[in-house]
Amino acid sequence: MVGPVPPSASRTTPSVAAGAAAALSPTVVPPVLAATSKVPPPRRALGPDRPDGSVRGWYENELGWETVPGEPVRLRVGLRFDVLEVPAEAGHPALRHLAPGSPVAVRGDRMRLLVAAGSAEELPGVLRWLEWDALALDLTATGAGGVFEAPPPPGRTRPGTALQGAAVWLRPPVGGCGVEASLPTMSALGDAGGAPDLVRLVDTLATHCHRVRLRRACVQPLAFS
Repeated sequence: MVGPVPPSASRTTPSVAAGAAAALSPTVVPPVLAATSKVPPPRRALGPDRPDGSVRGWYENELGWETVPGEPVRLRVGLRFDVLEVPAEAGHPALRHLAPGSPVAVRGDRMRLLVAAGSAEELPGVLRWLEWDALALDLTATGAGGVFEAPPPPGRTRPGTALQGAAVWLRPPVGGCGVEASLPTMSALGDAGGAPDLVRLVDTLATHCHRVRLRRACVQPLAFS
């Protein structure tokens, strides 16, 4: 006769039970491994649509100049600089009043000289003081709230761009340097520190704008004779 099963034989030992449960349950990936097992997306190469590799990126990253969204790339005026615009033939004689690092751009037959921010507001008063305010001069200023078409950075200008009427740098800004320190400013009046004099620059521009105006007025009747 078979006797009762001993209590120790009717129980499954804890180690055996744990092994059986582990074999039947699905494998659980620890959170740390699950997070690191995802393959990262491929890195996009620099290109024209990326600010780091574009004309816009050069102005924003190298010079710290703010741009306006959209194409073509335009720069905000009045934050880091203002712009004086004159006929190119009137602007060339005034280049001698600029510091070596003072940027100048041309677009067609127009020249744009970068000056210190706030100079556009000073221009009417300077012209009055120089007694040029009574004459119609082809001398304009763009200040706060204006925009300035950004020429291609140095080395990226295509041959013939200037002939096509696009803006190009005649004297480009140098990235990584304090461009603003080289701009003509009112505070440089009488200063021997090497900063250019805005009043002297405006006087030269006004003088040659007036000469260009007189020269064109003399040539115009001959064209229709």
